[in-house]
Amino acid sequence: MAEVTEKKIKKTTRKKKDEDKATKLSDLPGVGPAAVEKLEAAGIYDLMGVAVLGPKELGEMAGLGEAAARKAIQAARKMMDLGFQDGLEFAKKREEIFHITAGSKEFDNLLGGRGLETKAITEAFGSYGSGKTQLGLSLAVNCQLPIEAGGCEGKAVYIDTEGTFRPERVRQIAESKGLNPENVLRNILVARAFNSDHQMLLVDKVAELINNGEPIRLVVVDSLTAHFRAEFSGRGQLADRQQKLNKYLHSLMKMAEQFNLAVYVTNQVMSNPAQMFGDPTTAIGGNIVGHASTYRIYIRRGKKGSRVAKLIDSPNLPDNECIFHVGAKGVCDEPD
Repeated sequence: MAEVTEKKIKKTTRKKKDEDKATKLSDLPGVGPAAVEKLEAAGIYDLMGVAVLGPKELGEMAGLGEAAARKAIQAARKMMDLGFQDGLEFAKKREEIFHITAGSKEFDNLLGGRGLETKAITEAFGSYGSGKTQLGLSLAVNCQLPIEAGGCEGKAVYIDTEGTFRPERVRQIAESKGLNPENVLRNILVARAFNSDHQMLLVDKVAELINNGEPIRLVVVDSLTAHFRAEFSGRGQLADRQQKLNKYLHSLMKMAEQFNLAVYVTNQVMSNPAQMFGDPTTAIGGNIVGHASTYRIYIRRGKKGSRVAKLIDSPNLPDNECIFHVGAKGVCDEPD
């Protein structure tokens, strides 16, 4: 089974490279070398990137007139054959999806039995100390594992907005799994985002890394809303914040779909003062984040140092919850 999956990865990668060689941005009408250079600087490397743009947006990026931009977009869509497909074809495309174990069987079962999936955004929200960052660090290590061990033999990108990435913690998790800590750290590409604009720019950098041959299978954003929350304060700026956050989430989803990688984001919370009974914890970002996330998980502290994860939203799984622990091995089923 593992050999079949490995062949599938190589075949998918080879197929994409062949397609890229066959059809380049310069093949589009009106798109010359200067326009290609501008598009690549903006993070657009393939026909799909052009096909999903609007004429005005492409024109501004590539320095083209609106008519020329519209013509290039139509040509890209025609080459990509962006139309309807039947359910069986769609099901075959879903076979390309990989899964990354969280390190806990209980947590993996919460997500259908195999962990986080690619081509999806998985959001974990909860109060400080609930284990969101620990889950992100565990995933960054686990994505490097062999396929039969629950990984996908790829690299991870860690976008750190709160200064929470700790190499010594990654070393500890790697050593507990019998991995070489130096190699594990070398396969995690870390960037510290200092504001929301920088955070958004780093998404384009991920596309650039993949285009340069980096086998990235996981992007961790810890945390998603910290900068947006700090920079846009008060009700007067709420609409601007939500619009910018919406654009960022759409960029993440587009990247996940385009490059077949998993996106894991952590989210901050607040207490809802109108909540009279039950848990008043509410995720930041409102409906914008709720609709953009494929899977939403609420994590809180449980008894005797355990953590409780509750699946709030999923397109194909029932609401459920599980208990896991955080120890020297990272996320696991049993306490140390």
